[in-house]
Amino acid sequence: MNLSTTRQTRANFIRLLSGMSLEAVNHIPEGFNNNLIWNFGHIIATQQLLTYSLSGLEPKVGEEILAAFRKGTKPEKVHTTAELEGLKRLAESTLDQLEADLEAGLFQTFESYPTSYGVELTNIEEAVAFNALHEALHLGYAMALKRAL
Repeated sequence: MNLSTTRQTRANFIRLLSGMSLEAVNHIPEGFNNNLIWNFGHIIATQQLLTYSLSGLEPKVGEEILAAFRKGTKPEKVHTTAELEGLKRLAESTLDQLEADLEAGLFQTFESYPTSYGVELTNIEEAVAFNALHEALHLGYAMALKRAL
């Protein structure tokens, strides 16, 4: 499975965050309900849940990442530079791991999942494809958020 679109979206997201202050990435502008760092963490957490969790496999990120950034959460704290840098590393390493695990054939089962986007995911291929769309959607949202700062 090709992850090039997802890799490019994540590279674009990192470029968007590049050079921004910690205060800026944590700030929630008026009219928004989250911030740049939440959107970035959210794409990582969601990818793990859509691929690993729905396949009955253990996510490759810690529960603290999933708890802070999964669907239905909102920014609850000010994140540190170390946390932002950790998310940047996870953005790359989680895709490397997913690619290796896909090639190894680890994804044998899948729990059907109706997304809030209106798409029913029934297998790992659909989950990977939908995830690319989901990440692009959040990159666009983050671009709007950055303009509002």
